[in-house]
Amino acid sequence: MRDYQFIGVFAVGMAILGEAAAQVRVNDPAQTVERTVEGRVNGRVDQGINRGLDKVEEGIGNIFKKKEKKPKSEGRSSAGETAATGTTAADESADAPAGSPASTPGGTPRNSPRTDEPRSLKAYSKFDFVPGEKVLYFDDFERVAIGDFPENFNSNTSGEVMSLDGHPGKWLGITKNGTIIPESIKTIPDNTTIEFDVAVIGEMGCANDGFGLKFYTDKETAMDYHFGTGSYVSLHSGGCPYAKVTVTKPDDYSTLLLDNKLDIKNWDSDKVPVGRVSIWRQKGRLRLYLNEEKVADIPRFFIEQKPYMLAFYHNFYGEITLLMRNLKIAVGAPDTRSKLITEGKFSTTGILFDVNKATIRPESYGVLKDIANVLKENAGVCVRIIGHTDTDGDDASNLALSKRRAESVRVALTTEFGVEAARLEIDGKGESQPVAPNTTPEGKANNRRVEFVKL
Repeated sequence: MRDYQFIGVFAVGMAILGEAAAQVRVNDPAQTVERTVEGRVNGRVDQGINRGLDKVEEGIGNIFKKKEKKPKSEGRSSAGETAATGTTAADESADAPAGSPASTPGGTPRNSPRTDEPRSLKAYSKFDFVPGEKVLYFDDFERVAIGDFPENFNSNTSGEVMSLDGHPGKWLGITKNGTIIPESIKTIPDNTTIEFDVAVIGEMGCANDGFGLKFYTDKETAMDYHFGTGSYVSLHSGGCPYAKVTVTKPDDYSTLLLDNKLDIKNWDSDKVPVGRVSIWRQKGRLRLYLNEEKVADIPRFFIEQKPYMLAFYHNFYGEITLLMRNLKIAVGAPDTRSKLITEGKFSTTGILFDVNKATIRPESYGVLKDIANVLKENAGVCVRIIGHTDTDGDDASNLALSKRRAESVRVALTTEFGVEAARLEIDGKGESQPVAPNTTPEGKANNRRVEFVKL
């Protein structure tokens, strides 16, 4: 008898993420996705990177306060703008790829001054997601040509790398029902976090599962998103007013052990296409987040110590395009207190910044709060905050950027969490101290980090 568990989570009828501070426009409704990289130049600007920390400190005390709503404008928003609730509109933490249309040879976008603007993190004040310690896999599809399918993915449906108007970078787009499997991900260990940006383009009804993840154990049924051994998370971002969670018996998918409805109020793809999914596996437990909201917390989603693998599926009714990018899988239960207090050093890839800027992204809230709690509980401890980058861009620019990012973290800890500024020193090492080769996306993701050293 095969051991398996089947869970479906239908995220449906979700309310608006917020007035779209970053307006999204798809020029060709029939195609839904604009297949050029137009729009990546706007707003991704960072000229004058060596001006020091002045701009970081100006007004950064308001980093967690809601920004004033910008007036709506026709057409595409600046690629660097992000909705007040934290909708992804910039490549998470990654530095801009060298040689990209928006970059100079040093990796810094042209024709506009650098601005490390504070962003509202207030909406994420209850966000307790903390990414794993070591990045096992990262893919932003930047190395794949537009129109090609990533060679490290297997699929029984049609798809290709695309661009999305009003949002930077490249996306893996799936246009037909079926399954895609990232073959580089060999297993999902007991303590794993999974993060990615997702966009759904097209008018959605209530039929079919929508978009989902399948955690499977049987390779023979890996491509079947209806049945087979595995645990499922399904998201439906528009058309119906509820989310549904079901758990079946491990040996009988027709017998329900759990059947709950969950309200989702922070993502409606009919209004704002892009959302962010975060998943946290801790042994048998699953926690699922959409943007800043925890949608589900299931104690027995996984069978402990089972060697699960990962697949994504597209199961919509009608002409729906599913896009995803910034797929990040990390392992290791974060132990901030032990690492920092006992070992004297703690490093995290979970504090994210806008491309080539020191602007902290709102999904970093959980990590910052965790660090602040440790510092408050150990009032006599002082630390040095050290920023690190990958090798994209020139040495001098990366050094300056790493120092600005360390300063942003220092100011966030003092203004939002009340840590005394006198206890925090800052430094930046740029690209000079890599912890992994900069030859792979995973290596670069591990090198883009913030380090805390006990003094």
